[in-house]
Amino acid sequence: MKKICLTMLLAVAAVLCFAQPQIQFQETTHDFGKIKEEGGKVTGRFIFTNVGTEDLILTNVRPGCGCTAANYTKDPVAPGQQGFIDATYNPYNRPGGFNKNIRVTTNEPRFTDGSNSAPHMIFIKGEVIKRPPTEFEKAGYTKSNGMARFFDPNVKLDVLNTQKVRDTFKVRNFWTKPVKFEMNAPKEYLTEVYRSFGTELNPGQEGFIVLEFDAAKCGQFGQVKEAVTYMTNDSIEARKLLHYAINVKEDFSKLTAKQLKNAPVAELGALEYDFGSVAKNAQTQGVITLANKGKTPLKIRALSSSTGYFRASAQMMEIPAGGSTNITITFRANSRAGVQKGTIEVITNDPNNSTQVINLKGQIQ
Repeated sequence: MKKICLTMLLAVAAVLCFAQPQIQFQETTHDFGKIKEEGGKVTGRFIFTNVGTEDLILTNVRPGCGCTAANYTKDPVAPGQQGFIDATYNPYNRPGGFNKNIRVTTNEPRFTDGSNSAPHMIFIKGEVIKRPPTEFEKAGYTKSNGMARFFDPNVKLDVLNTQKVRDTFKVRNFWTKPVKFEMNAPKEYLTEVYRSFGTELNPGQEGFIVLEFDAAKCGQFGQVKEAVTYMTNDSIEARKLLHYAINVKEDFSKLTAKQLKNAPVAELGALEYDFGSVAKNAQTQGVITLANKGKTPLKIRALSSSTGYFRASAQMMEIPAGGSTNITITFRANSRAGVQKGTIEVITNDPNNSTQVINLKGQIQ
């Protein structure tokens, strides 16, 4: 009797041991063949069967690149039943051959026993036939949108705080109707000074607009970012933006030899700071000293951060000769985990070292 019970227990244990989900794909590669770039997104379906003895659940389906998206069976798949994964590829602006993967993990024991097994891999491939160029591409107007377009809406330059600089923006109307251009909310330091056409740009007409940036009126130092808005009657995109990224530097060219000799000297206590580990959605602070080793007051012109993770402030914006102040740097850890890096530019009126960079690092847990 004891032998019978022991045999039954072993049999039950064996069944429980081997009772598990198991995925089996009909095909692991879908070949779209040749597709047209302008033909829109294409989707291939992967059918799989649960050949195990317990419900199968897809726990993660992750395409290998942003040009691929996936939809899949969200409900548990019973033993012997089928599910699907739909892989969608966007061929627009991607001529030529492609071979993309999708990583699949499930509730199979290999993924739940802590062994970090490699995911299942399925693949899509094909060849995108290049579309004919649009009228915008033929004319080189590819950096903006709509029927009326700026040839290049981006400006990036270095200027001295005493300078006025002008930039010319070429614009063309591809529409069959006249397009009006009206600058929205002009600033005192960033104005339109000339245009080659009137209030409207006629159909097929190409012209230009000249804008002037006055650094002295702007009154800022370091990185200055501005977006100039033109409102139009364009049926596709009425709001046209011109993007400025300007690095304003102080002009020390008129300082005398005596002024240079007695100038302020900025000295940071450290050029890097590691915040260590910080919990998600928390924040922490660090302090770095800034000393004035010169003979006249040191003025902090700007504390410029390269990323939203870090912000800086100073106890004093003007430091007397021989004095110092604390620069407090705040690390704001949002929900994105991992190592985050950035910089703080400390911009002062030290003519020999006006911009110093503090390198920052923090680990979001």
